[in-house]
This record gives sequence, structure tokens and C-alpha cells, in this order.
Amino acid sequence: MKILGVGCEIVECLRIAQMVERHGELFLTRVFTPYEIEYCASRKLATQQYAAHWAAKEALLKALGTGWLRGIRFKDFELRIEEGTRIKVALAGIAREICEQQKVTDIQLSLSHCRTHAMAQVVVVGKEEE
Repeated sequence: MKILGVGCEIVECLRIAQMVERHGELFLTRVFTPYEIEYCASRKLATQQYAAHWAAKEALLKALGTGWLRGIRFKDFELRIEEGTRIKVALAGIAREICEQQKVTDIQLSLSHCRTHAMAQVVVVGKEEE
């Protein structure tokens, strides 16, 4: 197992709340998958959940070392919350292709939030060179 990249992002929850207020459904459907929207909207602190998911997507870009330059879209990464707090990342589109090229075998992701901020830490793991 080899660490291919690490990414971290922090975001103000107010910033995400303003984006939702200003752009509504257009913003949500551009950034989040239907599963993510359903999950976040069902939570008591939906704004903080959206902010944490946003931070995770930004941290993933950093961990992969690609940024937006290769045409990756926000919805190429879908966060699926499993068994309590375990998070699985489902890949699609160009993000999937890049992970295949980089021989990514696992993505470890941790989210945290409070009333004002949300953050994400990502570790991208791949196979050892043979």
C-alpha cells in the first residue's frame, strides 16, 4: 500500500448556505448527486452536511493532484455514508479514469463540522510499485 496523495479543505458553512439561498436547486444539482442531496437534506444540520460534502470534494481534488484542469466535475465524486460514520467514495466520469490511471485502490475520507465550519481530510492510496 502506498499513499498517492493527501488533501484537506475547510469551508465556512455560511458560504454554502448563501450559495443554496442564492441559487437553490441549480446549485445543489450542479454540485451534489441525488443521493447526497437526499442524505444532506434529511439531516438536522443540512447546511453543515452540504458544507462537509463540498469540502470533501475539494480535498479529493487536492489529494489526486488534478484540480479542475482535467475537466473533473463535482458530481464525479459521490460520498456515501455507511455504517455510522464510515464514508465510501463512488467515482464517475473523468475522476474514475484518473483514479484508474493512478492505480488508486482506496480513498480514505474523514469529515467534521461545527456550526460555523466544515472540513474534510482525504488520503488516496494505491498499489506499491513492483
